[in-house]
Amino acid sequence: MKTLEMTTRTTETSPLLRARVAGVLYLSLVPLSLFGILYSGPSRLGIVSALLVQIVNILVVLALYQLLKPVNKNMAALMVIFLLLGVPIAMLNELNQFAVLLLSSGADSLRVFTPGQVHALVSLFLNLHNDGITIAGIFWGLWLFPMGYLVFKSGFLPRILGILLMIGCVGYLIQSFAALLLPNLNVNIALLTFWGEVLFPLWLVIKGVNVEQWEKRARESA
Repeated sequence: MKTLEMTTRTTETSPLLRARVAGVLYLSLVPLSLFGILYSGPSRLGIVSALLVQIVNILVVLALYQLLKPVNKNMAALMVIFLLLGVPIAMLNELNQFAVLLLSSGADSLRVFTPGQVHALVSLFLNLHNDGITIAGIFWGLWLFPMGYLVFKSGFLPRILGILLMIGCVGYLIQSFAALLLPNLNVNIALLTFWGEVLFPLWLVIKGVNVEQWEKRARESA
């Protein structure tokens, strides 16, 4: 009898644990991103922070996959694919920051360049870094759509969170493609559409999921 009770309790707490782990990991991106903004210039601390963000992103999407796959495994897999496509782009993009550090180091090997040429190269790599962020932003947006769809269809999470996440996807895409097609137009629509990425992890940490509905979904997908 005690074994059955312990098994039942474990089953009941498992989706809550998954939800809270995913939520904590997601929220941990906030201080890492803020740290990267504080050291937004080409500094080693800023570069390391940007790389850590991508590592945590991988953990986040894997945790969310475990939580949301009972809704639709194909859409959950698409969510993972979109996020993982953006990770190597963002990480390799930091090579541009390392290039700026090297050019600013005054190394003997750089004396073949005039100060004007060094300045031009620094500007080039900084612009490439910004363009790399824009390209990665396409995938930072795309992964939000299948995630929002899964949340909306789940039955164990509020539908409004799914809608906000899908709106966030549209915001990222508009901002990224506007930056690529109209580089002189400063579009910051993502600042208005990012609320789903704040409220969703907060909900996971504070409220978790509706355990009964999650288990129902898990049985149906088994």
